Amino acid sequence: MNRLGLPAGILTYGILWSTAFIMLAPLFWSVMTALKPNAEVFQAPYLINPDTLSLRSFADVFRQAPFFLYFLNTLKITLACTLGVAATSALAGYAFARLQFPGRDILFMIYLTTMMIPRQVTLVPMFMLMKQFGLIDNHLSLILPGIFSAFGTFLLRQFFLTVPADYDEAAKIDGCGVFRRFTLIMLPFAKATLATLVLLTFMAVWNDFLYPMVFLNSETERTLTMGLAIFRGDADVQWNILMAAVVISNIPILIAFLATQRFVINGVSMSGGIKG
Repeated sequence: MNRLGLPAGILTYGILWSTAFIMLAPLFWSVMTALKPNAEVFQAPYLINPDTLSLRSFADVFRQAPFFLYFLNTLKITLACTLGVAATSALAGYAFARLQFPGRDILFMIYLTTMMIPRQVTLVPMFMLMKQFGLIDNHLSLILPGIFSAFGTFLLRQFFLTVPADYDEAAKIDGCGVFRRFTLIMLPFAKATLATLVLLTFMAVWNDFLYPMVFLNSETERTLTMGLAIFRGDADVQWNILMAAVVISNIPILIAFLATQRFVINGVSMSGGIKG
């Protein structure tokens, strides 16, 4: 058994280390490129000269464009969409899992089928709708459609179905209404699942480029993904400044992951639900 265990362990760790290297190499290259002068980026892409490393590129990011404004715009949209998705998905998931009303299952299946429709298909109708509301070049054109998630509703509904009904019955006996049962009983159980949904939504909205490009026109309303295009000129690309902007734009995602990874791992691995 030990003879088989050692090679298997070496193979397992070898695969893990190789995968980690493949995933981290682009990030390391981005950071090193951001610290180099632009002239050294392709002359010696794999060499590091400590004498020429500098944080100047990070300062140039904020000098050459209103990058901080783009950052705040993106943060505003992302937080609004993330909190909205968490709230609407939790409420809808609880309703579909616990409440009885006519057409509940049919309505849920119809809502679920929207996950099969590519976002590109709804782009033109959504643009025309927002134009009718006068919300073009307004962050609300991204926030209002972004606070609803069929995937989030499905995720929370499936979790709430695993919670034993005895908790609901006991709360009813104690005189708790529907909303109190939702907030006091169900939500505390759903922390791991909610954290998973929050992280996935945060990453998706933060990195979105298509919808901001279509709905936002003025410079004061741009997001980070749109702002990154400024540093990529037609002829001369300042790769060190571009990579510095990329590194800065990825920091919030890294912070969000580190803050929620414990809950995310529990939420993804949870399969048996809660046992009474």
